[in-house]
Amino acid sequence: MPIAIITGTSTGIGQASAVALARAGFVVYAGMRNLGAAEPLKSVASNENVRIVPIRIDVDDDASVDEAIAGVLRAEGRVDLLVNNAGVGGGVGAVEEMPLDEFREVMETNFFGVHRCTKAVLPGMRARRSGCIINVSSVAGRIANAPQSAYAASKWAVEAMTECLAQEMKAFNVRVALIEPGVIATAIFGKVPPLIENSPYPQGRRLMALFNSSLEHPVPPDIVAVRIVAIAKGETDLLRHPVGPDAEPFIAWRRSKTDEEMVAMGAFTDAEYMAMAKAEFGLDLDL
Repeated sequence: MPIAIITGTSTGIGQASAVALARAGFVVYAGMRNLGAAEPLKSVASNENVRIVPIRIDVDDDASVDEAIAGVLRAEGRVDLLVNNAGVGGGVGAVEEMPLDEFREVMETNFFGVHRCTKAVLPGMRARRSGCIINVSSVAGRIANAPQSAYAASKWAVEAMTECLAQEMKAFNVRVALIEPGVIATAIFGKVPPLIENSPYPQGRRLMALFNSSLEHPVPPDIVAVRIVAIAKGETDLLRHPVGPDAEPFIAWRRSKTDEEMVAMGAFTDAEYMAMAKAEFGLDLDL
């Protein structure tokens, strides 16, 4: 049975993907910061007789990552699949208003966390000349949309590193892929810090309104899990995988705009922004 490690499995995309991979025949080491959140995965493993082993991984911490992955290597002898899913949804705020420490926290988890886990499995995959690494990015890794400077920067960084990694690992027969979800109904939206009151920047209100409108027709994380399983099983060699009904449309929308048109939207009135959202995305915003 192939051996998989996936991070950020306590909820959402990570949890759904851990279950889907286990059902597909993988031995899944399900990483999470708090093992108290492992009960749903333990229940699936017990009820369905699949192998899901919760392990503690704090992707922000070198020692935690090294210890966790070394433990899997001792137990199994190899890692066939790494899914870097752990991430935070913070980083919503104007550049002027966001404390540098908060910006660093987003980069630490969303980018350096991916880097840490990847480096820990690469020597073994390279030596065996086999393996697969899947990094969960976002459509925000292709679209810089205010006020997501920190979040978008972290995902753009993941995209750049992953594209370089794919080139580096091609000669060693290690497959590398990016998942780019659109708006998926997960707990991450409940963890976004409250907006600054009386901010002179309207983009925060507008982004939240856009998300809220999109979530009126929620897309479950299972749709992402299905794609992760397909990539893990070698059904596609594509590097980038936009996932969700709005992912491709969002990326195509950005591709249709010049840089100057994107910048000009920063000066839209609320009425103009609502009209744009309705015309371009079919979304009714409450502003």
